[in-house]
Amino acid sequence: MSPIIETAPAKINLALHVRHRRADGYHELETLFAFAEDGDRIEVAVAEVSAFTITGPFAAELEAGGDNLVTRAAAAFCAHFGIAAHHAIMLHKVLPIASGIGGGSADAAATLRALARLHGIAPDHADLFGIAAGLGADVPACLLGRTTLGRGKGDALEVIAGMPGRSLLLVNPGVAVSTAAVFARWDGVDRGRIVEGDLLARAVAGRNDLEAPARALAPAIDAVLALLAGAPGTLLSRMSGSGATCFALFDDTAACHDAANAATARGWWTLETRLGA
Repeated sequence: MSPIIETAPAKINLALHVRHRRADGYHELETLFAFAEDGDRIEVAVAEVSAFTITGPFAAELEAGGDNLVTRAAAAFCAHFGIAAHHAIMLHKVLPIASGIGGGSADAAATLRALARLHGIAPDHADLFGIAAGLGADVPACLLGRTTLGRGKGDALEVIAGMPGRSLLLVNPGVAVSTAAVFARWDGVDRGRIVEGDLLARAVAGRNDLEAPARALAPAIDAVLALLAGAPGTLLSRMSGSGATCFALFDDTAACHDAANAATARGWWTLETRLGA
C-alpha cells in the first residue's frame, strides 16, 4: 500500500488578542486563524517496525530538539483507538522551528489526519479533536485546517469565511523565539476583542498582542515588519503567533513575488504561497 501523504500547512494568526491569564496557566485568547496552502509534509505507512525519519531543510534542527509532536500524536492516536500496527512516519520539514506558524502543531495534526485515513476513521471524528487538544492549544485548529475564530486557549473554534487564493508571503529573519518567554513578557493589558465584519476588515482592525514582547526578545523582527509594511501592494502585514515569522497579504501575485525577492536578498527565509480555505 502506498503511504498516506498529508500537507501540514503553515498556520497564520491574522490577529491575536490576549485577553487575560487564566487560572489554569493558559491565556484567554481571541485569534483569527488562517492557513497557507503550503507547509511541511507527513507520510505514513503501515510497517513491520515503527520508524520516524525527518528530511528537509530544517530536519537537523528538529532532530536536535529531541521530543517531537509527530511521534506523540501517533502514540496518542494508537492508544486511543486501540491500534497495534507499527507505522513508518516521515516528516519533510520546510517550515522554520519555533517560528509562530504552528509547525509542530501542524505536523501533529497532519499525522492524526494521515493515520485516520490509513485506518478508516472519519476525518471529523470528535475523538480526533480530543486527542489534538491534549497535544497542544493550536493542534485542534491545525487539525480542522480552516479559517476560524479561535477563543479560549485557541481551541474553541468557529469556522468563518476565509480569503482562499489571496497571495501570502511568510518571512522569518532566521531567529527562533520561545513561546513561553514571549507570553511571560506580555504586559497583561486587555486591549479589547476582535471586531465584527469580513475577514480582511477584522484582521486589519486587529493586532498581535505578542508582537511587542517578541520584538523585544528578537529585534530582527523590526526589520522584517518594516520591509513588509513598506512593500508596494501590501494589504496587511503583521507578526504571526509568538514570532518570529511575519506575514503579508497581497492582492497581486507579482507584488508578493517582488517583496519575497527583497526579503530573500536580506538572507531571510521566505515562503511565497496563498491562503487556503
